[in-house]
Amino acid sequence: MKKVISSEKAPGAIGPYSQAIEAGGMVFVSGQLPVDAATGEFAPGGVAEQTKQSFENIKHILAEAGLTTANIVKTTVFLADMSLFADMNAVYATYFDGAFPARSAVAVKALPKNALVEIECIAVK
Repeated sequence: MKKVISSEKAPGAIGPYSQAIEAGGMVFVSGQLPVDAATGEFAPGGVAEQTKQSFENIKHILAEAGLTTANIVKTTVFLADMSLFADMNAVYATYFDGAFPARSAVAVKALPKNALVEIECIAVK
């Protein structure tokens, strides 16, 4: 059985998908762009600011499931260019307290709305 997880504090889905799905004691969070739900715009600045906003969106969605970033076991980070990796990584590290999740980080040809970063994750209850 699956349950749809949704937060009004994170940007709504812009297509036929859910912000997150809970199933089997796990929460699968869809890729989060750096959109501020209050403004509908990207966080101003570069990849560091966009990474922070993507994680804030993840935090809001996880909170709806009663979880925090400490429950994340796997992330996938999509970057517009690998030259952005170091700046993204510096911000990424601040969202975890030592026990980092497994991670993949890849550069893609383009991200929706020309974002610099998009992050998805899997968390466990």
